[in-house]
Amino acid sequence: MVETTIGLASQGAHGDRAFDPITFEVLKNAMDSILDEMALTIVRTARSTIVREAMDFGTSFLDAEGQLLAQGLTLPFHLGGMPDAMEAVLRLFGREIVPGDVFILNDPFEGGSHLQDFFMFRPIFIDGVLAGFTGTVAHHTDVGGRVPGSNASDSTEIYQEGLRVPPMRLYAAGQPVREVFRIIEANVRVPDKVLGDLQAQLTACQTGERRFLELVARYSLPVLLNYFREVLDYTERMTRAEIEALPDGVYRFTDYLDDDGLDPDPIPMKVELTIRGDEMTVDLTGTSKQVRGAINATASFTKSAVYVVVRSIMGSHIPNNAGYFRPIHVIAPPGTIVNAVLPAACAARAISGYRVVDALFGALAQAAPARVFAAGEGGNSFVTLAGSDSNGSPYILVEPLVGCWGGRPDRDGIDGISPLATNIRSTSAEVLESEYPIRIERVAFVTDSAGPGRFRGGMSVAKDTRLLGPDALLQVRSDRRKILPYGLFGGKPGSPSENAIEGGGRRRVLPSKFIVTLHAGEVFQHTLPSSGGYGDPLERDPERVLRDVLDEKVSRRGARIDYGVVITGRGRRLRVDLDATAALRAKLCSSTAKEGAL
Repeated sequence: MVETTIGLASQGAHGDRAFDPITFEVLKNAMDSILDEMALTIVRTARSTIVREAMDFGTSFLDAEGQLLAQGLTLPFHLGGMPDAMEAVLRLFGREIVPGDVFILNDPFEGGSHLQDFFMFRPIFIDGVLAGFTGTVAHHTDVGGRVPGSNASDSTEIYQEGLRVPPMRLYAAGQPVREVFRIIEANVRVPDKVLGDLQAQLTACQTGERRFLELVARYSLPVLLNYFREVLDYTERMTRAEIEALPDGVYRFTDYLDDDGLDPDPIPMKVELTIRGDEMTVDLTGTSKQVRGAINATASFTKSAVYVVVRSIMGSHIPNNAGYFRPIHVIAPPGTIVNAVLPAACAARAISGYRVVDALFGALAQAAPARVFAAGEGGNSFVTLAGSDSNGSPYILVEPLVGCWGGRPDRDGIDGISPLATNIRSTSAEVLESEYPIRIERVAFVTDSAGPGRFRGGMSVAKDTRLLGPDALLQVRSDRRKILPYGLFGGKPGSPSENAIEGGGRRRVLPSKFIVTLHAGEVFQHTLPSSGGYGDPLERDPERVLRDVLDEKVSRRGARIDYGVVITGRGRRLRVDLDATAALRAKLCSSTAKEGAL
């Protein structure tokens, strides 16, 4: 057996604080820069649109014990997932790791997230000492299973979803393990995309290793190892200080998923947030048991959702590393939708993570109302279109559609932006039309869709896609059709999502999660949910309402009904009738007061 020597941080000659503030900041920013360069390497070398265009991937650096030390600029949802995946590798291979090894896994029940996400880790050795790991994770276009894209919401067990890869070597001592490559190639529908994206991940890991070795050459390994210890402790101190500034208490909130795609009942997501001193506990007890459909999440993904939310209300000076996790405790009972056990299906688990985000924001709004915004669209809608082009070549389009943020304490929500937890982007029409047999016929904001509030929510986005090639399989994972994005402090909820197919002289409305055949020439129409408003809409500045009317974000009728603002004039020569507005708002306030008294 080959045993690996692990490099660990120690106080050494530097004492309790290894660095002056300037050196500390230089090293912190250098590590961040390495991770961002790794991310850009993936963007430039990946084959699939879901990776290179939508940027559904993450990069990281971990120490020899598997602690997260830095994260790249993409996908905050991966913040908590990397350490669990790394732990699974270390648990299995431990001190048998040697230079040139590369490890992969995708099994949600052995450190992964869902089967489409392949984690990859490459060890870095310096003079025989294991100094750390570069890590990447990317969403792959297909991993086999019963449906192209491997993302069906109606799968009922993980065995239907595709190839399960527990932690294993992809490279052993620098040599490719060809049997593993062959197994992957034989089980996926588009091996050129999948193997190409795996190569992009590997190239990024190699880039990170090269840049880290340059740092070691400049500062020495002992200095870097001591920096690792210090940055984790620094992050913990800063996080504890932020938590301590919040009022102690127990805060509860319940949100819901529409359904699991199979059973029609709403699915509760319960959060009890306890803040005591400089620690917080997020308890998800009472959340739904795991469900039949494929929206079950494992504990590592749920922890990631919690970490993203809490991190978002804290200062940007706090690094993204494992020191941040130390004062945050997550309780996710086994057998629930937030800590599913075998044989639960997990392919569409992201929607449950988004609802953890929404429920936790609802609880935090009670403790830190000035730092939280109303519910966003509730998560990316995820569209998969699979078929053959006119030449008979197979394709799989995997496209996340991004929506909006909710109204904020001091400004409106943001239109046309990724959910906070993912930081990904929609793929441009030009790229989609050049690579797939489709035409994007409309991408538009929907007037009067935003949740009214003193600060309104973000608007719904509508997208129409026409299939130009032969019949194809269309699979959609969306939500917020029945349970609307909530408003805060008097703000109104956002508007619902909608799926429809138009063709042959008729329009069919479909549920939020489905798989159907899209026929040649038909148009798939998707409308994302909008987001909730913040504060009483009758307190919104009438001039802001007028601006929204001029920008066609709100209609004149919507201004009157939702905001109590009367607008007169024609065309661009509109103005607010202040007297009529005051009278209408007084009437609406009186009506609201009477309704509240009933």
